[in-house]
Amino acid sequence: MSMKLYVNASQIVTCRGPARARRGAEMADVHVMTDAAIAIDDGRIVSVGNQKDLEVKFPSFQYIDCARHILTPGLVDSHTHAIFGRARYNEQELRAGGAGYMEIAAQGGGIHASVRDLRERTEDELYTLARARIAKLVSYGSTTIEIKSGYGLTLDDELKSLRVVKRLQRDLNVRLVPTWLGAHEIPMEFRDTAARRSEYVQLLLNEMLPQVRDEGLATFADVFCEPGVFTPDETRAILDASRDAGLKLKLHADELEPSGGAELAAQMGATSADHLAAISDAGIRALADAPTVATLLPGTMLFLGKTRQAPARALIDAGAAVALASDFNPGTSPTVNFPLIMTLGVSQLHLSAGEALIAATVNGAAALDLAEDTGQLAPGFAADIAMWDCEDYRELPYWYGDRRCVATWVGGVLTQV
Repeated sequence: MSMKLYVNASQIVTCRGPARARRGAEMADVHVMTDAAIAIDDGRIVSVGNQKDLEVKFPSFQYIDCARHILTPGLVDSHTHAIFGRARYNEQELRAGGAGYMEIAAQGGGIHASVRDLRERTEDELYTLARARIAKLVSYGSTTIEIKSGYGLTLDDELKSLRVVKRLQRDLNVRLVPTWLGAHEIPMEFRDTAARRSEYVQLLLNEMLPQVRDEGLATFADVFCEPGVFTPDETRAILDASRDAGLKLKLHADELEPSGGAELAAQMGATSADHLAAISDAGIRALADAPTVATLLPGTMLFLGKTRQAPARALIDAGAAVALASDFNPGTSPTVNFPLIMTLGVSQLHLSAGEALIAATVNGAAALDLAEDTGQLAPGFAADIAMWDCEDYRELPYWYGDRRCVATWVGGVLTQV
């Protein structure tokens, strides 16, 4: 039955408002309703209002008893690397012993370790692994999940990764957004000379990108713009070509060192600039003046043992739109727990609980160019809903590490991965 009425919720936290990224004081306005219900039909929300009124208005709808739990929009995880093989727990010990991110990468670890592993795996193996991981992400409240390639770095292996995402889109009742990240790293076999490095950029432009476009495998293109990885000029060339191919743009920007990535994202009209722990003051100003969403990944810096986090308060105070995401990946943020990321948003980035929720819903949707469709509980929006074993939404970042998600619905359909 497609017509449902969600009743008996302790709170309905709608996050209703403009169908765009929220900025400044807007980020704290989550709009909490009590004695309220949600009516949905054909996968869309048709009404949110007083429960008794909606029971009278929609007497034939199937009741969903929320048992005094709270309802929020389903969480929108706008940055993950869920297509990978083995874990990289050995690197955690290396970091504990003093090895840095770039030092581990130069020794063939980091992304390169995941690349070697993924190249040896079949598409079916990667599908099975990714499906189980998505089930875990969903179990913590996520209903929309962006998934990047980037551990293949050859034509065949990047296509293999994106084809896995396409299969998952077909098979699962979860909103998945595919991103081509062939420019995640310079492969080891192309690092020996400047000429070889240039060859890899040309491979991205002339072989990978056309195939990704022709098969319709990605919505976004992303580039890791960072000293030691891709330069701003290389990033611009790859993203220009990607936009010409019909892809929307994202950047890994200013994660470890300031490189002008945030400024470049703003200049190019990228949908989001992600990481930003090392963003400059000029980068903050650029994002404040641009539609680009600043997607912050506090789990990454925590897991890397860094004391510096992205300057969330400075970004918000300047007028930038801030989102949160998990950065789920095998090396630097191996967590499927998005509410834990919200906890870090409060405790490490100094967001309020309301700002953290907006960053994980409305602004996460905006970081995927989906703010007109999901991220809030309001008439006309997709019925992407999360139910939580809480009495108050401020408990979501409070019970840190605990799984409080009771159920999720995508398009009004109970999610079962």
